[in-house]
Amino acid sequence: MISRRSFLETTGAALAGAAAAPLGAGALEPIPAGVPAPESLPQEVPASIAALRSRADEAVPISVEERAGRMEQARRLMREHGLDAMMLTGGTSLLYFSGIRWGLSERLLALVVPASGRPFIVTPAFEEGRAREQLAAGPFDGSSPVYTWQEDESPYRLVAEGLRTLGIATGRLGIEETVRFVFSDGVAHAAPQLDLVSATPVTAGCRGVKSTHELALMRLASQVTLTAYRAAYEALEEGMTQGDFARLVSLAHERQGFRGGAGVQVGEYSALPHGSVTPQVIREGTILLIDGGCTVEGYHSDLSRTFVLGRPTGRMKQVFEIEHRAQAAALHAAWPGVACQAVDAAARKVISDAGFGPDYTYFTHRVGHGIGMDGHEWPYLVRGNTLAMEPGMTFSDEPGIYIRGEFGIRLEDDMVIIEDGAALLTPQSPSLEDPFANVE
Repeated sequence: MISRRSFLETTGAALAGAAAAPLGAGALEPIPAGVPAPESLPQEVPASIAALRSRADEAVPISVEERAGRMEQARRLMREHGLDAMMLTGGTSLLYFSGIRWGLSERLLALVVPASGRPFIVTPAFEEGRAREQLAAGPFDGSSPVYTWQEDESPYRLVAEGLRTLGIATGRLGIEETVRFVFSDGVAHAAPQLDLVSATPVTAGCRGVKSTHELALMRLASQVTLTAYRAAYEALEEGMTQGDFARLVSLAHERQGFRGGAGVQVGEYSALPHGSVTPQVIREGTILLIDGGCTVEGYHSDLSRTFVLGRPTGRMKQVFEIEHRAQAAALHAAWPGVACQAVDAAARKVISDAGFGPDYTYFTHRVGHGIGMDGHEWPYLVRGNTLAMEPGMTFSDEPGIYIRGEFGIRLEDDMVIIEDGAALLTPQSPSLEDPFANVE
């Protein structure tokens, strides 16, 4: 079981030497070779961003052995849920289990994993070399069959034939949730004796609980994003547009060796949870709400910070304090064995009791979503989800208060369920005036 102490020790060890370079205002420095200058900004970067150093060497890739373990867990869950096989196509789950990076297109590439026996691949014939190359680099022994189809042939017939070769002419085939309808419908017509069902109990059952290695990658991603936010904040100037500030955030991620960024909403547009495309200019006394993250070896961070250029009003400070308490209430409600919906309820009660209710009136979305290799993934912290949380599950913790026509405030950190509660991967923001005071 993961305890608070062991979580901090193990992820801390994986990220040894992670303290960021000191940030501070000062003279601009030239952009180093190889780092592109953001459009519409001068050919220098602020000292707070120039001081950042790459942390890319801290990111340890997922090993073939880890993926093999995931495959075995998937097979156990298939047997437990009565699935004879599972079909994956291009996307996150395919990468998670096999290491194969493949985008979705109108041409079917499918990995079919039986509950027992060898998996097989169905691929366009002209992609066979690329498919075999990635298959060989994954957790399989190299003997998995590869079935190819030409442009005028049916790939679905090959899926059905491959399953029959494994002795699966009837039974239940689990379909991963992002598989396109045209693909699952094609298989259904090619193998009408099969019952096509959801594979989510298998895929979410595996991906929902993170290993120590996965948590270390997510913790690094969160630290990189928070450091990028702070560096951009220290370079904030009146008159910048939201695009200017967003480019600073992206550059601060790049300086640390990762691709990342944030959406930026200013003033009244911060009351729209996912923002507006309306051009916005940052002025003294206006709120900024930033929301974004990065990926480290495929694992996401998702952080939001709200702050003010200059001095906030009393009303802004009051709403921030309520929001801060709501985020803390969600964190304290998250324990192993507790239903996911209880975390949403805890944050929503704080906000409603403070006069910003009922229900979704001002706090207009769920309190959090699962996070990992997808920015949003199972499970979700929302009313009606009675799934019990387990150690190793990871979520965003992001209540919000949105006052249309005025401003919105959201604080978001990623958290992990541990043996004795939950822990944030980054510290809570302390105030509107000094939002990064506790960032080292």
